[in-house]
Amino acid sequence: MKTDSKGTAVITGASAGIGVIYADRLARRGCDLVLVARDKERLKSVAARLTQETGRSIRVVAADLTNQTDLTGVEDLLRSDETVHVLVNNAGVGAPAQLLDSSVERLTGMIELNVSALVRLTHAVLPALLERGGAIINIASVVGIVPELLNGVYGGTKAFVLAFSRSLQKEFANRKTRVQVVLPGATATDFWQIAGTPLEEVPNGMVMKAEEMVDAALAGFDRGEFVTIPSLPDIADWEAYEAAREKLIPNLSLSSPARRYRAA
Repeated sequence: MKTDSKGTAVITGASAGIGVIYADRLARRGCDLVLVARDKERLKSVAARLTQETGRSIRVVAADLTNQTDLTGVEDLLRSDETVHVLVNNAGVGAPAQLLDSSVERLTGMIELNVSALVRLTHAVLPALLERGGAIINIASVVGIVPELLNGVYGGTKAFVLAFSRSLQKEFANRKTRVQVVLPGATATDFWQIAGTPLEEVPNGMVMKAEEMVDAALAGFDRGEFVTIPSLPDIADWEAYEAAREKLIPNLSLSSPARRYRAA
């Protein structure tokens, strides 16, 4: 039976993989949904199933977020829909492991989707969320902190998502909006095939089921985490990494070069 809505969650990349699972989990938590992706028929199939199973109100928006007209339409929705309280920036694409295996046009398109669209959608929804409360969940990747594992441009886009999320967290820490950035490792979705690296080539012990990844991410959200790394066994390792990074900050911009760079 349908209960009162907990507001609307807008999920990008919602026609398959991680986006579909977020849609399922958030609908079952009582959220109405706006599902955004390029494939309208797949979106309608997801919406029909979840409406039947959960009774939630689910709208679909067929949009290519690298197309300016489509992107502007989603931005307008985020600005105008007063029920939106969650934005899940999940849409993204990868590239083959070697830089020169991709055309520069494909790499540019990846940057437009993974970086530019994410920033524009966040910028569109943030003013309203700061007023009425809500959350922004950005899906990054562990390659954001270890870009040497895969294509460096892809790693760079995910490093941007982490850095951007960190800046949002700092700038709006005392406001009503939560920010979470999720850093999955290899996850069993069609991402790999689209990126040009078959999942079968990834060691099985490194690959997490998408359902388990999303459930872990939402558990991290419920715990109030800013950064969630679903497969990291000991959170103290991340805390040590952060402490080492923060230790650098006071000395990153000084009036004189370090002694080792001074002329003898």
